[in-house]
Amino acid sequence: MTAKRPTISDVAASAGVSKATVSAVLNDSDTVKDATRDRVLTAIELLNYRPTQLGGRNAATRRDRAIGVLIKEYDNPYYAEVIAGARSVADARGYTLLVVSSEGEYAAEHKAVALLRGKDVDGLIATPVLDEHADLSHFFELKRRNVPFVLLEEVRGVRASIVDVDNVEASRRAVEHLFALGHTRVVHFAGPAYSAHSEERVDGVHRAFSSSHLAFTDDVIVRAGAHLADGYRAGLALFRRKGGAAAAEAPTGVTCYNDLVAIGLCRALRELGRRVPEDVSVVGYDDVPLCDYLAVPLTSMHVPKSEMGERAAEMLIRQIESKQPPAPEKVYLDAALVVRGSTGPPPAASGAAAPGAAAPAAPKP
Repeated sequence: MTAKRPTISDVAASAGVSKATVSAVLNDSDTVKDATRDRVLTAIELLNYRPTQLGGRNAATRRDRAIGVLIKEYDNPYYAEVIAGARSVADARGYTLLVVSSEGEYAAEHKAVALLRGKDVDGLIATPVLDEHADLSHFFELKRRNVPFVLLEEVRGVRASIVDVDNVEASRRAVEHLFALGHTRVVHFAGPAYSAHSEERVDGVHRAFSSSHLAFTDDVIVRAGAHLADGYRAGLALFRRKGGAAAAEAPTGVTCYNDLVAIGLCRALRELGRRVPEDVSVVGYDDVPLCDYLAVPLTSMHVPKSEMGERAAEMLIRQIESKQPPAPEKVYLDAALVVRGSTGPPPAASGAAAPGAAAPAAPKP
């Protein structure tokens, strides 16, 4: 049986104030003295009290329970598996799952968090929009209101539970896979600025180069994005520039921020007459189901996406149903390299024409 949740009356009694004063603190009223505000906030934390948005229907009497999932890209199949994992746990525990997407925009994320809070969700699983300009006030507001949330990317300065993979180590292994095949001209198609994962994966590329005899230069990192079109555009731009007299400097191996970018790159290479993997080896990240069904199956870093959703939902529901404020948990799952047909030795090592050599005649139509 679920324990009775604390009410605003419990907070008021614990802090020695009226319910109106507690409400004023929750609504950031400037009529409350600092000492009184501190007493109320301390009582909220000690009691693990969470205000609802629905007037008289407090958490002790509500029968409907819901958790929200905030993602960044609707068109990324990565999130479909995360959501499926979270939903399996939510369904089993009697929670409805609500999903919204920020599409990588701060304003949309802020609005989505406010919307979910207004819908009185019991907690939130979030992949936040992050870069040096990110406005994270809405997450601090969740903390202030004692709304439980679990992050799928770490937010510096926000004390919260996290479920993630070690992106630095996984990215390092992806690059070292190409090094082990004999590639010496390797680049990385980085993700969007709003993703902390992108910078972590760039860090992994740095570490792989640092552990090798190869020099890391600025042109190793190619800013791409998170979508199919991003990989396609970045691929066309890079390999057109590295054609002709510059072909001897063209990369023979590329690791990508995610599988969508890798698939877009593969299309660009095909249009430019470059074969995968005979001319260019390509490594994705996430290992979405589509990787197995491409004309050239895609080598990728497998992220346990369903397990991430399951673990995040389990963690969140423990927070929601706890009588005491639980300590933040951090879980980092393993990402494993899945080798398929999109990676192989570089051209010279495989016996094909070395970069810069005369290209074979194109086949007749």
